[in-house]
Amino acid sequence: MSQSATSSSGSRLAPRMARMWRHWRSTAAKGRRAFPPETLDAIGKAITAGEQTHRSELRLIVEHAMPFDALWAGMGIRERAIALFAEYGIWDTEDNCGVLIYVNLAEHRVEIVTDRNVGRKIDNIVWKRLCALMTQGFAQGQFHAATLAALEQVNALLAEHFPAKGARANELPDRPIML
Repeated sequence: MSQSATSSSGSRLAPRMARMWRHWRSTAAKGRRAFPPETLDAIGKAITAGEQTHRSELRLIVEHAMPFDALWAGMGIRERAIALFAEYGIWDTEDNCGVLIYVNLAEHRVEIVTDRNVGRKIDNIVWKRLCALMTQGFAQGQFHAATLAALEQVNALLAEHFPAKGARANELPDRPIML
């Protein structure tokens, strides 16, 4: 009985340690290579241009690796994206139309988190397809092109469901966040 419990515990520990190792190996330098300043500028401009066509506020956060305490606690990528959505106040927009695109380079994953009004109008399967589009491009090393292509689609969706009604204040910064 004791041996069975040990091997069961050991089998749960191995994937956890592998995940932690993957994050530890993913450096900020890798993040800067994937998203150099010119890519960040292009993303910021695409967000600014898109927000002129809709009432949503869009943020992009790229994280090369999750913090150790989040990994140790077993936090998943989706949970991390939701935590960042709250931390950066993306939920706190006048029309409740905030959208976060979260990129985790260590796990090669993208998550999109939306505020309640966006979630009511645009089905989750649409967001999952956009995440897949980005990760496929990232797998080919096309971080710049894949991100801009996804932003174009996100902005088109938001313009369709939340069209701009004249000039409005920009509620959240448009520049991507690199963590």
